[in-house]
Amino acid sequence: MGKSALLTGVTGQDGSYLAEFLLQKGYRVHGIVRRSSTMNRGRIDHLHHAHPAEKGEERFVLHYGDMTDSGGLNRLMKLVRPDEVYNLAAQSHVHVSFDQPEYTGDVDGLGTARLLEAIRISGNQTRFYQASTSEMFGTTPPPQNETTPFHPRSPYAVAKLYAHWITVNYREAHGIYACSGILFNHESPRRGENFVTRKVTRGVAAILAKKSRDLHLGTLESSRDWGHARDYVEAMWLMLQQPEPDDFVIGTGETHTVKELVEVAFGLVGLDWREYVKTDPAYVRPADVPRLLADASKARAKLGWEPRTKFPELIREMLEHDLREAGLEPADHISGLTAAKH
Repeated sequence: MGKSALLTGVTGQDGSYLAEFLLQKGYRVHGIVRRSSTMNRGRIDHLHHAHPAEKGEERFVLHYGDMTDSGGLNRLMKLVRPDEVYNLAAQSHVHVSFDQPEYTGDVDGLGTARLLEAIRISGNQTRFYQASTSEMFGTTPPPQNETTPFHPRSPYAVAKLYAHWITVNYREAHGIYACSGILFNHESPRRGENFVTRKVTRGVAAILAKKSRDLHLGTLESSRDWGHARDYVEAMWLMLQQPEPDDFVIGTGETHTVKELVEVAFGLVGLDWREYVKTDPAYVRPADVPRLLADASKARAKLGWEPRTKFPELIREMLEHDLREAGLEPADHISGLTAAKH
């Protein structure tokens, strides 16, 4: 069997796509899951069946663990001895971080320090990937690249900035091969239902299924660089294959407002969004980030990475998924789509 990788946040959107990607490349993948009373593993259940055991060894293995438990992380590092670690675990909802700032800081910030320290004391020659975020740039004018100053505007972004710099510190102070991927917004049908892209596509499906009459959103003017999570996990892997560790901005180089997102999603099914979308102050953040736009030229030059999925294609894929979830056939509702495609 080839290399082994340990993934935190394996049950999330990015974790599930990255696990698929690594398994296809012959890795043995270990995932860390939190113990809870409900089984939140819908995104990864298929991986056990798609990648059966080889020579008596499971190729996809799950372990209980938590980013707030340093003892557990130390134990897993000694048990698994992974070639690569991908830290994707986080309280990742920006709005929620204003309500839970301490918890967000503990998991997203100090959790990263605990994991890096577990690598350091294990003595393993493990390569480490930290999932940084474009939210760290905050109000700094776009386009944003690796040399752009940070100005975080939420507890989530502040916690991620600590994690970003502690990763740099462990690289410089302890010689650990540690990289940060500063990823701009990336979405998919596996995106959490309380994130705006998925909220919009699920909202359109609910309206068509007559389960809802309208869609409540916050500000429509915020602008983001949206790509597909499936494309972005390849960039994570490429970072850990380089001769020397470094940090990279990952994004499409295109920016779209929430209003544009809404226009595309409703337009795909022939609806006028203005008849259904209502602005709700409850969804407006105490401090927002107006515009994010990636300059990923370094990733193109050094990693050879390019995004494959365009913004309209991404929204269409998400909408098709959510229409099926609502019991509707996408070909009956999306203009230009035929049943044969599926």
